[in-house]
Amino acid sequence: MSLIPWRYQYPVDSMISRYKYGGQRKFARPLIADFARYLGSALEERSNEKPDILIPSPMLASRRRARGFNQARDIAERLGVALSIPVGADILRRTKKVQAQRGLGREARLANLTGVFKACGPVPDRVAIVDDVVTTGATTRALASALQEAGALHIQVWALARTPG
Repeated sequence: MSLIPWRYQYPVDSMISRYKYGGQRKFARPLIADFARYLGSALEERSNEKPDILIPSPMLASRRRARGFNQARDIAERLGVALSIPVGADILRRTKKVQAQRGLGREARLANLTGVFKACGPVPDRVAIVDDVVTTGATTRALASALQEAGALHIQVWALARTPG
């Protein structure tokens, strides 16, 4: 199940870009607050689908240092507080550096992420992968595969936006 409320188009794309690449967190605050309300309503209707843990998409340490933060972790932590769900920021890790996904086509994205993620500990049955934008779904597929190998049974994808098309 995917819970993604917006399309990655104006004004959401501009807000996320300024947040993600410009470090201007004020642009993400209203998106994350509205997203938490959206998720809260969705989970009220499907209380048996509430995840046991939120798992942010991991980022290489070098990229995190350059950017100053991991936006997926930031989003997950804010949602975790709002929805009373713990965040497992260290459950998954990247095992190798790959070419940035931005600008790659669907097939290249899928091939680029083969074997990139690994679980570092026990994984609960119900998890939600948290990210900022889903483009082709390649990253979330790779993350879900690593989580399934580690024992996750029910995997949701939570993101602020998805690219149109």
